[in-house]
Amino acid sequence: MVQIKNKQILIENGGTPLNRRARLYVLQSLEVAVNAVDPEGIIESKLTLKNNILRVNEYAFDLRKIKNIYVVGGGKASGTMAEAVEHVLDKRITEGFVNVPRGGTKDTRVIRLHEASHPTPDESGVEGTRHMLAIAEKAEKDDLVICLISGGGSSLMPLPRGEISVDDKRVVTDALLKCGATINEINTVRKHISEFKGGWLAKKAYPATVLNLILSDVLGDPLDFIASGPTVPDSTTFADAVRVLEKYNLWNKVPASVRKVISDGEKGVIPETPKAGDEAFRKVYNVIIGNCRHASLAAFSALKSAGLNTLLLTSLLEGEARHIGTVLASIAREIHASGNPVKKPAAIVAGGETTVSVVGKGRGGRNQEIALAAAMKLSGLDGVVVASLSTDGIDGPTDAAGAIADGKTLIRATEMGLSAEKFLAENNSYNYFSKLNDLLFTGPTGTNVNDVSVIVVL
Repeated sequence: MVQIKNKQILIENGGTPLNRRARLYVLQSLEVAVNAVDPEGIIESKLTLKNNILRVNEYAFDLRKIKNIYVVGGGKASGTMAEAVEHVLDKRITEGFVNVPRGGTKDTRVIRLHEASHPTPDESGVEGTRHMLAIAEKAEKDDLVICLISGGGSSLMPLPRGEISVDDKRVVTDALLKCGATINEINTVRKHISEFKGGWLAKKAYPATVLNLILSDVLGDPLDFIASGPTVPDSTTFADAVRVLEKYNLWNKVPASVRKVISDGEKGVIPETPKAGDEAFRKVYNVIIGNCRHASLAAFSALKSAGLNTLLLTSLLEGEARHIGTVLASIAREIHASGNPVKKPAAIVAGGETTVSVVGKGRGGRNQEIALAAAMKLSGLDGVVVASLSTDGIDGPTDAAGAIADGKTLIRATEMGLSAEKFLAENNSYNYFSKLNDLLFTGPTGTNVNDVSVIVVL
């Protein structure tokens, strides 16, 4: 079970009885949210085997008609997913190979867990992806290929197309991450410079049956964008990839090899990613086993059970992190002043994924930036808390999962000589909250379904 390791310190940092109680509610609800999307628990509840019939949701597979079962995949949660699938299928698995983040290995017997880099791809990821593709290519019509897909899969399953090197792909990924591109835009480009994503894995596995178990980290769960959709038809084109790079003024800044592949694809020199109607997708079954809405609803239920008047605002939150932080603080202030839209004691849950346009040289992540922007609008209020957490336990390039703020945050920081405006301008939210001991630490959680933000007003 995932816990916020420094929860007691975070509670005590509230300073007043009301702040401490509000912080407790917030932190407990965030823990519930993360544990509700634990892939091991979800898979073992959804994937069942009885009398040789493997069932998941509305699908059933008669294993007496299956010759081999192969398991492939990648993502931040893929190690935990692999472990859970082994618990269900045990010795029936013929072979398995899954790319996981470094340090993310689990106790598996048949499925080999291969460590690779995230969020930027590396050669180890390429090696592992080639191995998965080889497994898919040897699967035959009486075989079942189970794909374990979760957020982070795009980086962890790289196989650059044409003359593109992994370093070239890394340059593109870094540039898109830093410019504030959405995950859908990033994956539009990734799919078209890959031999694995955008439906290519399904194409290689055909005519085998493919069961895709997906832990979604993309808002709205568009299948072709989760881990860049290796087993689903691609709804985007090379022309779309060009438009993304031009939108962020990156077309002339990315490596020449990337421009060549995308240009060749746009001209029809090389084939497009597989589209709807391709025979490769006739035997593909996609199942969303968990997403941001699951996590958000769990936080909502926990807060409601605690006796708070609770509202699930959205599970599709998007926008610039600092602007979202200001909006969340504004909602908290309105509740405090008027009881609108929810009367005190109140709680608001908002799940989703924001973006950060990096302009400074500091350290931070989108959840920490939400909390910092919120802190600047909460000063002086008692019993009002805003916190935001990444469900994978890793917010940006930091070891924190997020941060928490209340009406005393800005006051405490000012007494320490810390300027919130300066830290925000430098995208330095990590160091701001580090000095206040208000970062949230969970360590890697083994799951990944976007972020959850919680407001509590007592």
